[in-house]
Amino acid sequence: MQLDSPGTRDTPRRFIRALFDATEGYDGDPKLETAFPTECEDGADCRLSQIVQGPIPFHSICEHHAFPFFGQAWIGYVAHERIIGLSKLTRVVRLYARRFSMQERLGRQVIQALDGILAAHGVAVYLDAAHLCMQMRGVREQEATTRTTFWRGAYESDQQLRDEFLKLCTIREHP
Repeated sequence: MQLDSPGTRDTPRRFIRALFDATEGYDGDPKLETAFPTECEDGADCRLSQIVQGPIPFHSICEHHAFPFFGQAWIGYVAHERIIGLSKLTRVVRLYARRFSMQERLGRQVIQALDGILAAHGVAVYLDAAHLCMQMRGVREQEATTRTTFWRGAYESDQQLRDEFLKLCTIREHP
C-alpha cells in the first residue's frame, strides 16, 4: 500500500483508532446493573415462561487472526426474582462482542453475565456468526456460519424449554 497518498497518509492512525473503537467493550457498561423485581407471584407461569429476544446483531474481532466475525445473538431467560430491561440484553451482547474474542468465549461471557444479573430460573444464549478468518484466508469458505448454544439452569435439564427457545430463534416474521 502506498502510504503517501491523500487517501492513505492517515491510514495507520485511523486503523489504530478503529481498533480502539471496535474493542471498547473492556470498559464495561454501568447501565447493565439495572434489574427490576418481577411481578411473579410464584405460580407455574414464573417457572415456565421464557423471555426471548433476538436477533441481536453483533460484530467482534477474532483474537487468533484479528479478523472480524459477526452475526446474530438470541437471548432467553426464565425470570425468577428479577427481570432486566430489554435493551440491556442487547447491551450485554455488544459489550462482550466489542473485545478481542472467540465465539465460544463470547457466548460464555454473555450467559455468565446474565446469570449473575438476573439469578433467573434459566438462561439461554444462541449465537450464529460468520468468521472472516474462514472467508478471507485458509479454506476461504464463503457460506458457512458457526452456531453455538449455551444453557444455564432450567434450560440444562428441560429439553422442551430448549426446543421452544431454539424454535423461537429460527422464526422469522416478514413485514
